[in-house]
Amino acid sequence: MSSTEVDWGKYVDEQEKLSAKVSSLNIEKEDKEVKENAANTDSKNDDGVDEQISPAEKSLLQKIIRKGLVETTQDIEIQRKDPSSPLYSVKTFEALHLKPALLKGVYAMGFNAPSKIQETALPTLLADPPQNMIAQSQSGTGKTAAFVLAMLSRVDTTKNYPQVLCLSPTYELAIQTGEVAAKMSAFCNEIKIKYAVRGEEISRGSKITEHIIIGTPGKVLDWAVKFKFFNLSKISVFVLDEADVMIATQGHQDQCIRIHKQLPRTCQMMFFSATYEPEVMKFAEIIVNNPLIIRLLKEEESLDNIKQYYVKCKDLDEKYAAITNIYGVITIGQAIIFCHTRKTANWLAEKMKNDGHAVAVLSGELTVEQRI
Repeated sequence: MSSTEVDWGKYVDEQEKLSAKVSSLNIEKEDKEVKENAANTDSKNDDGVDEQISPAEKSLLQKIIRKGLVETTQDIEIQRKDPSSPLYSVKTFEALHLKPALLKGVYAMGFNAPSKIQETALPTLLADPPQNMIAQSQSGTGKTAAFVLAMLSRVDTTKNYPQVLCLSPTYELAIQTGEVAAKMSAFCNEIKIKYAVRGEEISRGSKITEHIIIGTPGKVLDWAVKFKFFNLSKISVFVLDEADVMIATQGHQDQCIRIHKQLPRTCQMMFFSATYEPEVMKFAEIIVNNPLIIRLLKEEESLDNIKQYYVKCKDLDEKYAAITNIYGVITIGQAIIFCHTRKTANWLAEKMKNDGHAVAVLSGELTVEQRI
């Protein structure tokens, strides 16, 4: 787990002392639904046809919220299709027998011991022969570091062609994964990483010589199938980050299936996500051969140290009044407000700016430059 921990629960408890000042807002504890925003600005537009913010964007915002590694105390459920497949657990990174340069990079990032998902998943991911995995763990518990460490460990630097392919649903998530990989491999200068995202261009007829490709499905499909910049049949590790979004989103699902069909049968599959709906899990089990499955029970998918409330509101104006009242009595340095549609997000940002708040909007319609 990270050596620097943020006790969000402590901060929330301090703010709860001020709850009496906003009692008129009818704030209630939410028991059944998992929501992480203090005020839910869910709404429909006037004509009912405005586009909803995508699951991929929600996933990105969840990762932004949980930049610090969160320790989970929940037990995980392990399902093995192959009863003879061993599953080990490690309490130190040294026990994984990593390359010294890679171990140095792990410690340089501030990790001093594996988190629960890392200590459970990594021994299997690094085992020989390679084993496939479908893993679930809450956002902020070290999933990205787990599969990135496995990716880096599988690279053969004597072969100058792509061997590892990692797909993410959005530009930002791909960049975020790449940044983790770059930091973790800071002392492995021979490992090369290539982004396959919007804005990255390659001359026709060229061949990619980097060992790891991290990108979005559409771009990867173009580079591999249309332009033949690299050979999918030579990929030895395939990672699906935010697998629930990738499988549940029709466009991404189609692209992922086309990519998956061209991978060799010996390719190691790693699917990671914070949530899996039953139909998504069923589909994942179909396309991943004989996987080790690590799952959370449904009631364990939220984190104990994040307090969850909701505010009952009749309409948009009442929602805005609630947000204004909350901002008026609670000291908030930074906050992320999730909205149901882009139109609502733009409307809310404009009203808050007019009231003197510094506000920025993040949505899928922005260009790469605007999103950065």
